[in-house]
Amino acid sequence: MAEIIVVTSGKGGVGKTTTSASIACGLARRGKKVAVIDFDVGLRNLDLIMGCERRVVYDFVNVTHGEATLKQALIKDKRFDTLFILAASQTRDKDALTKEGVEKVLKDLEADGFDYVVCDSPAGIEKGAYLAMYFADTAVVVVNPEVSSVRDSDRILGLLDSKTRKAENGETLKPYLLLTRYSPSRVEGGEMLSIKDVEEVLGLKTIGVIPESGDVLNASNKGEPVILELESQAGQAYDDAVGRLLGEERPLRFTTVEKKGFFNKLFGG
Repeated sequence: MAEIIVVTSGKGGVGKTTTSASIACGLARRGKKVAVIDFDVGLRNLDLIMGCERRVVYDFVNVTHGEATLKQALIKDKRFDTLFILAASQTRDKDALTKEGVEKVLKDLEADGFDYVVCDSPAGIEKGAYLAMYFADTAVVVVNPEVSSVRDSDRILGLLDSKTRKAENGETLKPYLLLTRYSPSRVEGGEMLSIKDVEEVLGLKTIGVIPESGDVLNASNKGEPVILELESQAGQAYDDAVGRLLGEERPLRFTTVEKKGFFNKLFGG
């Protein structure tokens, strides 16, 4: 069976699409057959970050409305043979998706032998976000370590506990916390919540901590998911997160301030 992972948050601009693209690439790099779907109808950013915006002919809504087949709409990634992207529509409104249409697409992906389906959710609690999470087995809740982001994500956890198919069937959905734009120096200075602070408020296990880095924006502008930038701390942190999703034991990195050695201090390094 395909495992369905929703990447969600209560607040916009926290890095959901970057996270969805990186998780999908990380799984494909490990040989998994992966589809990543953009549920943000009307906006559409996933194809930009994946670097395939010029190859979009048919989209998710076309498929759910029977205007195109799934095979016609899936875009094969140029880097990984086992990775496929299903773009959102830029021209339809948010009511264009239906639960029945989404369920059919997910069942067809499973029938085609996909191991994972990553659902890139829009922010908040509107219809697209609800449909992105409804069929999920696992949720990655993306949070910036600030009070407003944490508070809004707490609302999302309530929906994951009550408004998903697993909740309706009395089953448990696996939620994980992924912290983005984390700055250990700002945490030390009291300007930012710590990992422990956020875990205590949300009651979630941390699957990844992505350091604040210009590499994320640079990678997005190039149409290259940051996980593929192996020299980047953010890329390495995303790879660690994918490893943990697959059950690997990995220590959290890039979460403490680097202490300067004696010679660094002496020579101002």
